[in-house]
Amino acid sequence: MEKSSYNYSPNPKSNNSNPSTSTKVLSQSYNKVESKHTSTTGQCFRQIPAIYRLLPLICTGVALLGGCAGVSNNLAPSQPTNPQSLENSRTENDNTSRSASNRPLAPTQEDTNFVVEVVRKVEPAVVRINTSQTVRRQVPEEFNDPFFRRFFGDSMPTEPSERVQRGVGSGFVIEGKGLILTNAHVVNKADVVTVSFSDGRSFDGKVLGEDPVTDIAVVQIPANNLPTVELASSTQVQAGQWAIAIGNPLGLQETVTVGVVSAIDRSSSDIGARGKRVPFIQTDAAINPGNSGGPLLNARGQVIGVNTAIIQGAQGIGFAIPIDTAKRIADQLITKGKVDHPFLGVQMVPLTPEIKQRLNNSRNSNVQVEADQGVLIVQVVQGSPADQAGLKPGDVIQSINNQPVTKAEQVQQQVETSGVGGQLPLKIQRGGQTLTLTVQPAPLPARIQ
Repeated sequence: MEKSSYNYSPNPKSNNSNPSTSTKVLSQSYNKVESKHTSTTGQCFRQIPAIYRLLPLICTGVALLGGCAGVSNNLAPSQPTNPQSLENSRTENDNTSRSASNRPLAPTQEDTNFVVEVVRKVEPAVVRINTSQTVRRQVPEEFNDPFFRRFFGDSMPTEPSERVQRGVGSGFVIEGKGLILTNAHVVNKADVVTVSFSDGRSFDGKVLGEDPVTDIAVVQIPANNLPTVELASSTQVQAGQWAIAIGNPLGLQETVTVGVVSAIDRSSSDIGARGKRVPFIQTDAAINPGNSGGPLLNARGQVIGVNTAIIQGAQGIGFAIPIDTAKRIADQLITKGKVDHPFLGVQMVPLTPEIKQRLNNSRNSNVQVEADQGVLIVQVVQGSPADQAGLKPGDVIQSINNQPVTKAEQVQQQVETSGVGGQLPLKIQRGGQTLTLTVQPAPLPARIQ
């Protein structure tokens, strides 16, 4: 269902076709020149029209730049071109043009490219997901007051009202026994989920599980031997490589858009989706509401990401969840129906020279920062794993799990990879001291999700 905490553009960018380009064909006409034959060479030379005497010189000059077009190589440099031959040549060219314009428009090898092959390979496994949710609106208790009834009379609602809210999204088959990957916000709180294939088949779907932290959900349908997609490794994704999106933008089924990977490792704060633990893939392949949950593919037709979000007001910027992250979450949803995200219990910001100077010069701060780079801990949740490990506000994380860090997202990724209950060594700088602590992440509390 197309409703998300992400900033979806209310007026999606329209797909304007490129204006056709007309090519002007420049034609050059030749004038016939008749001359009387004389008996002497001198007379013959004098009676040759001036254009023929200059033609060899023009061709010689043009040849230095790339050849003289329109003059036969069989003619001697001093021999004029036969006007009748030129006329016959022009007639033959006209006949050739008419013949070419009348040829049958049969498919040729040039009509297809790698995108066509990718669509043929993947489209049977891409689905449209329609959802519906009955929304019940209760009458506020205040309206039962006689005061309001006196003013509103019969126009005041007295019974609860219901309305059906519908949504559309995309998904793709990851297992032939009916398992479909999509976005959590597509199926969130849906009463009815319907899955449709490009061949016309339609099934009722059941949500096996959804994870709002990564925006991944798995839907199951009662079918077997379904066409499936091939998954790539998102660790191999590079900026500049081809990106193909297939989905149902604005309900338009089986829509294909093409672009490139614009960037990788965009954080949730970068795109305005705070709290999402995903290093997003950025692409300029057109993504609109309805594309959510559909595949982002490489040039070989392998899935590299799950299309999920756009930025309001942006032109040609969309984001996808890396397929490695999506597959890891999907496996947990399939086996357990939920995902346990590891939790440290700290609020962090990258340490910059400006932040360091402000802290050290503030009269209200009792924190002195000596480190030049790292991740500054701003707040520690009481009773959290970070609190139990001895971390304090003002500590600067230099490395986690022996990996140097300068961004809060890097710390979060290491925590996410370690899982719940793992042992994570942290090297921190507290004032002028360097300390090594070990933290054991706990499950993320439901209230924070």
